[in-house]
Amino acid sequence: MLLDTATTFMFNSTMQQKPVTPKKSQSGNPIKQLEEVLDLYLGQKAPAIPENIKKMIVNFAPWLIIITVVLASPLILGALGIGAILAPFSFLGGVRHGISFNLFLLFLAASLVLEIIAVPGLFKKTAKSWKLIFYATLINAVYTLSQGDIGGLIIGTGLSLYILFQVKKLYPN
Repeated sequence: MLLDTATTFMFNSTMQQKPVTPKKSQSGNPIKQLEEVLDLYLGQKAPAIPENIKKMIVNFAPWLIIITVVLASPLILGALGIGAILAPFSFLGGVRHGISFNLFLLFLAASLVLEIIAVPGLFKKTAKSWKLIFYATLINAVYTLSQGDIGGLIIGTGLSLYILFQVKKLYPN
């Protein structure tokens, strides 16, 4: 009887320590698979942000995006206007500088457009708007990686993704 109890205890305790793995994505979409893995590690396994802080982040996020766009719009429009004129000349400093400048403009525009489109949905707390911010973060990560800034990628993108996946559940619609 004692042996049966010990065997049952050992069997049950080993069964309960089964590692959690992300669900297999049915679509085969690599972005969806990345989202599932990040949700597992940054949303579920990582230390949680307190609920009141999460709610504060969700409430202020659209306003922060609006303020950032408004304050940066003169610089962005100037960079795009001057950038269009200076783009051919940017290659005079070398191919690397020319490509870097043009990539910066392309990634900046793509990221900004996604964030602007997401603002109305962020006020309504829709899942679609959360995904747009996730895509904008991925675009910024690709740009940071293309520049070889590994520190910025790990710290900046890592922190952004951590916060993003911590508040994901607050965007249910």
